[in-house]
Amino acid sequence: MKIYIVGLLLVPMLSIFAFAQSPLAVGNSQLNIGVGLSEWGIPIYGGIDYCVEKDITIGGELSFRSYNERNNNWKKKDYYRSTIIGISGNFNYHFNSALKISRKYDLYAGLNLGFYTWSTPDGYEGDHTSGIGLGVQVGARYYFSNTVGINLELGTGNAFSGGKFGLSIKL
Repeated sequence: MKIYIVGLLLVPMLSIFAFAQSPLAVGNSQLNIGVGLSEWGIPIYGGIDYCVEKDITIGGELSFRSYNERNNNWKKKDYYRSTIIGISGNFNYHFNSALKISRKYDLYAGLNLGFYTWSTPDGYEGDHTSGIGLGVQVGARYYFSNTVGINLELGTGNAFSGGKFGLSIKL
């Protein structure tokens, strides 16, 4: 009888871990905003992720940064201002179901495809673009409520090579 009672209590408890859910349900979206790491100024970004299939999201992102760079020989000024604007799309796989992680956390990895423009004053290096670039990212989120969390992402191959930190808000 004791084994039967223990079994009745243990099965539901184990099924809670066995059926871990993705933090974002199919058909739902989340907004991501924050700052990045870069050698050229501090980028700010905003983007959205959309869950297309269990554990799979696609998204888009816009970024902006502006910074001053020192140059003593340019038009008798000791600096000039550059501006970088980027746009990218991403594809992520979320490991919550595979690793049986709580919905409070979100561990993901994926690919991004992006493009950015780099504007500098006339007479200096001039404007240029990145062309289309492919990159990878690995990230994690911690949701401290049902709809709001913090995120940290490390990546390469795009305007945020290095990383970014911010808020994620489920819509």
